[in-house]
Amino acid sequence: MSRIGKLPIAIPAGVTVDIAEDNTVTVKGPKGELTRKMVPQMEISIEGNEIIVKRPNDLKQNKSYHGLTRTLIHNMVVGVSEGYKKTLEVNGVGYRAQKSGKKLELFLGYSHPVEMMDPEGIEVAVEGNNIIVSGISKEKVGQYAAEIREKRKPEPYKGKGIKYDYEVIRRKVGKTAK
Repeated sequence: MSRIGKLPIAIPAGVTVDIAEDNTVTVKGPKGELTRKMVPQMEISIEGNEIIVKRPNDLKQNKSYHGLTRTLIHNMVVGVSEGYKKTLEVNGVGYRAQKSGKKLELFLGYSHPVEMMDPEGIEVAVEGNNIIVSGISKEKVGQYAAEIREKRKPEPYKGKGIKYDYEVIRRKVGKTAK
């Protein structure tokens, strides 16, 4: 049995979950609504105040889908009740970020500012040298944060660039003069 897949998902107060015939799961909560079509092999049911995911047999493919399906539904429930947030740090002399409307402007040492439009359902805030990406979909928040980081990855010599707040940059020693 999958160690993750067999765990029940608790439904917090204020969150409603609907499961359609074709395994389309709709989760509504105080922060919004998420809908996702799950694989048809999994058996998703609501028992009391919990969601249970079961697999029909022990085929390798179904074992893989079991934990995945449970985790996707759990992420939806957490997203509509609490939301997700990623924090990025901008490090470097002259490197900065600013927000104007739905547009994020990054000044990263290029000859021009890098402009990015906020995706639907994602909120971006700039506080000092930090960029805070938040939303209800864990997938979209992580993807947009990765796209921002991709504009100037942190380099190992001076540590300049955009990094996650929890990320540790392994520093290298520069050239030595003889």
